Amino acid sequence: MRVAESLNQALHEVLAGDSSVWMLGEDVLDPYGGAFKITKGLSSRFPGRVLATPISENGIVGVAGGLALAGGKAIVEIMFSDFVTLAFDQIVNFASKSVSMYGRPLRLPLIVRCPSGGGRGYGPTHSQSLQKHFIGVPGLAVYEVSPFDDHRELFGEMLARGEPCLLFEDKTLYTRQIFGGGVADDLFRYDVLPRAATAGEVTRVYLDDPEQADCVIIAPGGLAHRALAAMRTLLLEREITCLLLVPRRLYPFDVTPLSPLLERAGAVVVAEESTAGGTWGAEVAQQVHSRLWGRLRRPVSLVHSAASVIPAAVHLERDVLVRDTAIVRAVQELLP
Repeated sequence: MRVAESLNQALHEVLAGDSSVWMLGEDVLDPYGGAFKITKGLSSRFPGRVLATPISENGIVGVAGGLALAGGKAIVEIMFSDFVTLAFDQIVNFASKSVSMYGRPLRLPLIVRCPSGGGRGYGPTHSQSLQKHFIGVPGLAVYEVSPFDDHRELFGEMLARGEPCLLFEDKTLYTRQIFGGGVADDLFRYDVLPRAATAGEVTRVYLDDPEQADCVIIAPGGLAHRALAAMRTLLLEREITCLLLVPRRLYPFDVTPLSPLLERAGAVVVAEESTAGGTWGAEVAQQVHSRLWGRLRRPVSLVHSAASVIPAAVHLERDVLVRDTAIVRAVQELLP
């Protein structure tokens, strides 16, 4: 099953299992079913609870936040995550604060889905990865879709938090297959760290033994395939083994439970598709340095896209976005 199909199936199950869940967004009704068909079939199956809205991201999120605050549960689709900036006020100044600023805790189960990232030739205003702008906001959780996830479980976890959540969905994943059975490919296996041992669920991908690796790569789900390609190159050409950690939730994120794995390897690379500066990766690196200062062989290395708008031309876009070769280069610089 492809990631897009998995997300669609998960949304069907969520709406079928809970009559208080609503879906809002632009062009989410059948037969269009959303720009990437993630909402396909929902409006036909659940008429009245799947609402097509005008082109007004601030208005959509405001309505959805009010609906959630009044006792419902709302899932919003932003057609391209670039436009979530238009809803920044409702997310940061209304939804995230409403869970705590009225003198008593209030529930506001809201998910804002954000198809994100480049790699499809959509150009500067339809290809960005804006996760970093929402890291560190009290009362706001930030997630990223992964091909390792059970997406029904993912939506259930976010709605159960009772606070607004942003879910970034790398568009290049939509056509990729979901991983299953603990097998990533012919070389690498994966498992999920016990939830109790982490601040959020983390998938680890490894060669033979997750406890034995020359370097740890931490990367969210959108970079999973590029990180896997880098791990393959490093293994076959340099005999360097890497452990990949893929967190489901980017914020809040506590690196403490992962410290033994990081310390054992002694080398850490954090990769993300955003441009550098005030990023999720920088937050992770800061946490690693605070806990493992003096016990790593070198400072944590960060991998980002180039400081540029994202071109529409495929050959130019390729030069801007993070590629597997950049991850390979970062690991090699840590392990000369």
